[in-house]
Amino acid sequence: MRKPLGVIMDPIDEINPKKDTTLALLLAVQQRQWPILYMEAYDLFCVNDKPYARMRQLKVKDDTKNWFTWGKEKIAPLESLSVILMRKDPPIDMHYIYITQLLDKVEQQGVLIVNHPQSLRDFNEKLFTLDFPECYPPTLVTSTVHTAREFLQKYQDIIAKPLNGMGGRSVFRLRAGDPNNNVIFETLTANNQAYMMVQRYIPEVRDGDKRIILINGKPVPYALARFAPPGETRANLAVGGKGQVLKLTERECWICEQVGPRLREKGLLFVGLDIIGDYLTEINITSPTGVREIDAHCDLNIGAQFIDIILPKV
Repeated sequence: MRKPLGVIMDPIDEINPKKDTTLALLLAVQQRQWPILYMEAYDLFCVNDKPYARMRQLKVKDDTKNWFTWGKEKIAPLESLSVILMRKDPPIDMHYIYITQLLDKVEQQGVLIVNHPQSLRDFNEKLFTLDFPECYPPTLVTSTVHTAREFLQKYQDIIAKPLNGMGGRSVFRLRAGDPNNNVIFETLTANNQAYMMVQRYIPEVRDGDKRIILINGKPVPYALARFAPPGETRANLAVGGKGQVLKLTERECWICEQVGPRLREKGLLFVGLDIIGDYLTEINITSPTGVREIDAHCDLNIGAQFIDIILPKV
C-alpha cells in the first residue's frame, strides 16, 4: 500500500471551499485512494535530526458546507509519508524558513516535497521574475525613497508593492504629482529600511491580470483573468476582483516556454504565473491559486493532472 500523502496548509476550516486550490488538489489525491494526513505549520518539530509532526487523518468532500472530516490523530516521523505538499500561504518569514529547513531533512530521507523547500527559500515570488529579462516591465527594486521618486518621475504612472505580500495586500498605484506619493514610499520602505518593487503601470490590466498554472513547467492552456472592481487598482480575487477564464495567447505561451525549464530544474512542480498584457509580473511558488475557477469553466481536472505528474516521482 502506498504511504500517505501529507499536506501542510493554513487551517482548513477557514478556507473558501468553492475557490480553494489546495482542496482541489486534495480531492484529486483522494480520488486515487491515497490516504491524506493533514498538518499545520506549528505541528512540525524535530528530535535530534529526525523531523516529526502531529498529523490528522483527513477526508475531503466537494461540498461548500461540509468539505472535510477528521480521522485519527497521531505523532509520526515525516519520513513515514511519500509526498508532502507545502501549501502554507506567505509571508515568507523566519518561521516559514525554519519549516523549509526541516523539510530539507525529510527530503534527504526520500520524501518528495512539493514545492522543493530550498527553492521556496531561494526565490522570492516577485524578484524571481528578474531572471527573465525579456518578460517583465520596467522595474526597480529599492529601499530608498528618492530612487523611487526618480522612477516615478520617469514613468509618471507606476505600481509599488512590498516584496513579501500576497493577495494584493499593500499594492499601490501612484501617479506623478500626487501629494500622497512620499508617504506611500516611506510606508513601503519603512523609512528607507525595507525593499519594495516598483514597476511601470501596465494599462493592459484592463484586459485582465492573468493567472496561469504550470505543472512541472508546462502550462494549463487556459488562464484565469482577474478584473479589478470599480474604483480599485487591484484585480486579486481576494479583494473583490472578478474572474474570467481565457485561452492562452501566443505571447503568454512564449513566456511559459521561457520560465518552464527553470521551474523544472528547481523542483517547482506547481506554480502560478501572473501576466498583465505582454509582461510577467510574479511567479507564485508558495501556494498558487486559480485551479477551481479554471476547472469549473473548462471542464478540466487540473488536480488530477498534477497527481499524474507526482505519482511517478514517489
